[in-house]
Amino acid sequence: MDILHLTLKKKWFDMIASGEKKEEYRSIKPYWNTRLSRKAYDAIKFRNGYNQTSPTFLIELKNVTTGLGMVEWGAPAGKEVYILKLGNIIEATQYADNDMSMNAEAAVIDLQAAVEKAKEQEKR
Repeated sequence: MDILHLTLKKKWFDMIASGEKKEEYRSIKPYWNTRLSRKAYDAIKFRNGYNQTSPTFLIELKNVTTGLGMVEWGAPAGKEVYILKLGNIIEATQYADNDMSMNAEAAVIDLQAAVEKAKEQEKR
């Protein structure tokens, strides 16, 4: 499985994990042209932050297109972008942080509940 690794801000990470946001956007620039055209990715591993213990999840990548994205999902208004169409969450990992009051097991349960909620919404 070819996996594209991307880091997200918490707002977008949480929206995708909950199933609310079904696309991720990247600028049409040489960096992304090269990165997205070299191979066909099967999935994306999203990370919320750069810390080794930041929460992550692996999600299906259905396809990559270009076009106008949804501004409320983070796309720039009136500007074409790469649109990464997302599928189901395959795997999720959340780590307890020193600043968090919950332990790692509870954090994983919370993220798994979000995954299940997203799957239920997709069935509708």
